[in-house]
Amino acid sequence: MADPHSIVVALGTRPEIIKLAPIIRRLGDRARVVHTGQHYDEGLSKVFFDAFGLAEPTHRLAIGGETRATQIGEATRRIGEHLTDEPAAAVVAQGDTNTTVGAALAANATNTPLVHIEAGLRSFDRAMPEEHNRVVTDVLSDLCCAPTNVSRANLLESGIPADRIAVTGNTVVEAVHTLLPTERAPYLDRHGVTPAGFLLATFHRPENVDDPDTLSVILEELAALDTPTILPMHPRTRARIESFGLGELLDRLQVVEPVGFQEFLALSAECAVLVSDSGGVQEEVSVLKRPVLVVRRSTERPEVLGTFAERVLPGHDIGRVVGGWLADLPALHERLATIPSPYGEGDAAERSVAAIDDLLGQR
Repeated sequence: MADPHSIVVALGTRPEIIKLAPIIRRLGDRARVVHTGQHYDEGLSKVFFDAFGLAEPTHRLAIGGETRATQIGEATRRIGEHLTDEPAAAVVAQGDTNTTVGAALAANATNTPLVHIEAGLRSFDRAMPEEHNRVVTDVLSDLCCAPTNVSRANLLESGIPADRIAVTGNTVVEAVHTLLPTERAPYLDRHGVTPAGFLLATFHRPENVDDPDTLSVILEELAALDTPTILPMHPRTRARIESFGLGELLDRLQVVEPVGFQEFLALSAECAVLVSDSGGVQEEVSVLKRPVLVVRRSTERPEVLGTFAERVLPGHDIGRVVGGWLADLPALHERLATIPSPYGEGDAAERSVAAIDDLLGQR
């Protein structure tokens, strides 16, 4: 029987592991990690737990490879059963995944206090499943750990009482500082590039890769740039390129298999510019002091717009913005190096755990 004073930390994807690891480490023996297996890869999971000096998860579920509805339902059922059999002092969930909302529903159903890490993000885009996940989780949470004052304002606007909100910063800062390789030359040599002499691009969101016209425009814009572009190919993107017959558009790009997070951080820190539809990349560049062009119809991270990021829709604006950045790259990098990350100074885990302790001390 698990200690009823322990705290269940629910995770199931790589970003959740990365962002919850600093909190798990600070909780120490109180953390009871439940891995849902939403995006489970044993080797990849172990890399991150080892990097943060953490023990492997105490419980594993297996909800991967299913529809969103099935994943949420199974996560709710399985985590709920676990909490019924082995009660916990609280449940901690992060972000906006199916695991997140499943853990939130399970905590609510078992009357277990719920803590939402990275609460209050809003894209105001109802076409994004993640938006629904994060809104539901915020509403059910007893403690919303907001990364910024923008997120806090979103929570207040949503009707969340101020006494359920703590502004903590974002644990991505600790994660990047922990996992960023100090020796990055080997990664550059592996891809035959030089510091600030290449672009790094990632695309995987349905809005960009599920339509052949949109995907072809993005690939054409990247290929038209004079600077070498490394494109780690997401499996979803590769499948769409093959099914749409767009393979020839890759000829002028340096396509590679998906890279590990530490290698991706190394490349991000040394590239000239990033072009991406990733949410996490928008946060990471604020720590690495690199610019990212966000190719999406919306973003839940407006804090970096106008400094570390610009947002455009697929089209000629990609080449226009990136070309402008490349024309004055040294000055751009120098300016970004002086701008603090809006996500804090690396103490988000400490502040989050302190807020959790305050919550539990009040019950």
